[in-house]
Amino acid sequence: MTSNTRITSISVTLLVLALAAPLVAGQPFYINIGSQVLIAAIFAMSLNILVGYGGMTSIGHAAYLGTSAYVVALLTLQHGFGFYAASAVALGVVVVMAAIFGAIALRGTGITFLMITLALGQTMWGVAFRWSDVTGGDNGLPDIKRPDLFGLNLVEPGLFYAVMIALFVIALVGMWIFTQSGLGLSLQGTRDQPRRMGMLGHHVWLVRWIAFIIAGFWAGVAGIAFIGYHGYIHPLSLGLANSAEVLLMVIAGGAGTLLGPVVGAAIVVVLKMVVSAYVSRWVLLLGCTFVAIVILLPEGVVPGLERLLKALLPETRDDGEASS
Repeated sequence: MTSNTRITSISVTLLVLALAAPLVAGQPFYINIGSQVLIAAIFAMSLNILVGYGGMTSIGHAAYLGTSAYVVALLTLQHGFGFYAASAVALGVVVVMAAIFGAIALRGTGITFLMITLALGQTMWGVAFRWSDVTGGDNGLPDIKRPDLFGLNLVEPGLFYAVMIALFVIALVGMWIFTQSGLGLSLQGTRDQPRRMGMLGHHVWLVRWIAFIIAGFWAGVAGIAFIGYHGYIHPLSLGLANSAEVLLMVIAGGAGTLLGPVVGAAIVVVLKMVVSAYVSRWVLLLGCTFVAIVILLPEGVVPGLERLLKALLPETRDDGEASS
């Protein structure tokens, strides 16, 4: 068994244990924290498509989560839609929005791309904040009821967490399939050598645009889970702080890795929701944690730990003998 296979086995085992931990704890508080971690993980994985695999740093990604949640809220509260029908419409709206915003943002690269995504994200925040007759403005939209699923009441924390585990696994498998597909590999090629990829016949802009749409779609899925959990949406959900927070998750966990955003989401949410109950200056602690990660594991937590494990685990051949 090679060291890479061992690391994969260890990663899967730790992930299963982490998913089971809130249920083993049995307390609704920790189960709810687990649900929030998984929602944030799906959101971070969606951004990782752009940042990690595409090399396109976006700081307006919260616009897709917030727009998806707002569409669900508006359709269920004001137009009589069921939650799942509203969710389908929300995903369609977000995909179209991502296609339009992607076409605009991809007119630039590097810092220009970042600034365009920031401007687009802040535009959506401004619409949600100022269009108070529709969005509720600074009051937001409350009282969205959590849906039932196959006759089960998802108000019960354990059932909602089980649904979130299923949704998270679907998202994780979907991301893995994407990264291993021809499109995903082309996206990574455009990240590393865009000029060479163009010379080889790949349409660099089109590959990035499709990736932008896919990232928006999964952020929309996270938005549906967000509104399903909280039952409330506020313009801050589309704001710069939320976009910066999810970018922090991706960078801290390890951009361009499958589980990096998941670990980053767990770190940020636990510090935000659990540690803040005991430490008043939890934001300072979050900053110190991020600085420590940058200094000790500059590539992110997951790649850094993988590097350490590879150094500790001997490489073996198929016959079981350690290689020299």
